[in-house]
Amino acid sequence: MTKKQKKTLVRILVSFALLVAAALSPLEGPARLGAFLAPYLLIGWDVLWDAARSVFRGQMFDENFLMALATVGALAIGELPEAVAVMLFYQVGELFQSYAVGKSRASIAELMDIRPDSANVEREGEIIQADPEEVRVGETIVIRAGEKVPLDGVILSGRTTLDTAALTGESLPRQAQEGEEALSGCVNLTGLIRVRVTKPFAQSTVSRILEMVENASSKKARAENFITRFARVYTPAVVAAAALLAVIPPLLFHGAWGDWVLRALTFLVISCPCALVISVPLSFFGGIGGASRKGVLIKGANYMETLSKCSAVVFDKTGTLTEGAFRVTAVHPEKMEEAELLRLAAAAESYSSHPISQSLMAAYGGRVEREKVENVREIAGQGVQADFEGSTLWVGNAKLMAALGLKEKRRGEAGTVVHVARDGEYLGYIVIADAVKAGAKDAVQALRAAGVTRTVMLTGDREEVAARVSAELGLDDYRAELMPQDKVAAVEALMRAGAGRGSLAFVGDGINDAPVLTRADVGIAMGALGSDAAIEAADVVLMDDNPAKIAQAILISKKTLRIVRQNIVFALGVKGAVLALGALGAANMWLAVFADVGVSVIAILNAMRALKA
Repeated sequence: MTKKQKKTLVRILVSFALLVAAALSPLEGPARLGAFLAPYLLIGWDVLWDAARSVFRGQMFDENFLMALATVGALAIGELPEAVAVMLFYQVGELFQSYAVGKSRASIAELMDIRPDSANVEREGEIIQADPEEVRVGETIVIRAGEKVPLDGVILSGRTTLDTAALTGESLPRQAQEGEEALSGCVNLTGLIRVRVTKPFAQSTVSRILEMVENASSKKARAENFITRFARVYTPAVVAAAALLAVIPPLLFHGAWGDWVLRALTFLVISCPCALVISVPLSFFGGIGGASRKGVLIKGANYMETLSKCSAVVFDKTGTLTEGAFRVTAVHPEKMEEAELLRLAAAAESYSSHPISQSLMAAYGGRVEREKVENVREIAGQGVQADFEGSTLWVGNAKLMAALGLKEKRRGEAGTVVHVARDGEYLGYIVIADAVKAGAKDAVQALRAAGVTRTVMLTGDREEVAARVSAELGLDDYRAELMPQDKVAAVEALMRAGAGRGSLAFVGDGINDAPVLTRADVGIAMGALGSDAAIEAADVVLMDDNPAKIAQAILISKKTLRIVRQNIVFALGVKGAVLALGALGAANMWLAVFADVGVSVIAILNAMRALKA
């Protein structure tokens, strides 16, 4: 509990004691009024002050004005205990609301407590502590076991285990060694590592995450905008209705002025829109915080609302559904063992840095005898020729085999095919493909369980590759051999085809995905390893590149919107019923207090469920 909250609690307790003493006192007349004014002013001075300031600013129709008007009116007509009690319980509700909001903020602050306090920088042979914002790109920082990684960089020396839970929501730590990336916000669990800084603090992973979460509250959902517009019309309307309720019956129907004024004041207390004004934004705030705890950063309540209505998900292929790295998927030798065919292909390609060459050497796994490789010659657009162990090797595509007059033998697998020949003899072929991510198929099934009715893949890859991946994952459709501008056109066509059936989300990770991420109803970037452009253009960022998080984000959004709708219906329903009772004289000030404070407390408790993603 904060210092301010403790002071409010003391005021409440003292005011309650003074109220009880005044109610039991035998005092009459002005003395009795003074006895009740003491607790009233003690507990309500800040409400009266805020109401007065609102009037002078021309913004009089808020809950402070309504509460001040109702309680001052009750004092004026002699309802002294009720006036003090209403103000007292109003402050109890405000204290509870303050505590609930503070707890929600503290929970989010705790889960996002990833900002490092300092960095250990190597300068002139010494290690000094510096503010992360003062560390320059290219400098070397030292991170000991138990410390947070303060800036993004590449490990120069040392091996360790990094806890990435604060960034990705994944509880399983990952191993890291020399040459690998260390992201700011991770916790170094075991060994000491030296890291070369690659980004200034303002552009680091931890800064961008904090900025996204902090800015999310500024982007209101339609439900929040509705509440804001509703309050602007609702509050003046109920003040006018209360005035008419106090004046019309006595004038036209000879009712007792005191009874109808009391009904009007009760009407005002009931009408306070606190439950809606506080609980709806708190629900979205909790949902965004709960999602970030799972490694899903949603940049605003408006995107969360759109995501909750998602009926179609469109994927980029490479790096999103597939690993984005070539690997050998099949080996078909003609007259030798698979390992021998791989050895010969790896030897011929051993001097190349091309991804296909690297995948061949990785698949072979053994030591490539490069000292035996001679006269390597690149054949543009076809492959490579090299002398190895007294023979001439050719490794390349079908064009190279045709140029050699050799008939290639292929069985139709999708992927890049590398043929191998030696001394004019065809030896077989190797298939290299971009492998489907582990869990991608489960992610597609999870999307269907979350209510997504259409899944589509867009790729610049060849038709046969796209068909294989789509069939393997069980997607509804795919488009192949697309340029970046073609992807935008494809998404626009899908949006037109599905108009009125829900929103469309596009998921991508590359820089060429930025235009289509912006064009979709919701752009989702596979974030931690994705490009800066994709992360900036996206509305939702998945920190660990796990496609299963898409369904999780949709479910969190649906839960949050469900809580928002519950609060709106509950608050308006109870308010409407008690307002009708108040107008008919069947609701007293105590029921009015429940309709205001009680409904607010229940709505806030419900809103806090959104934190538990």
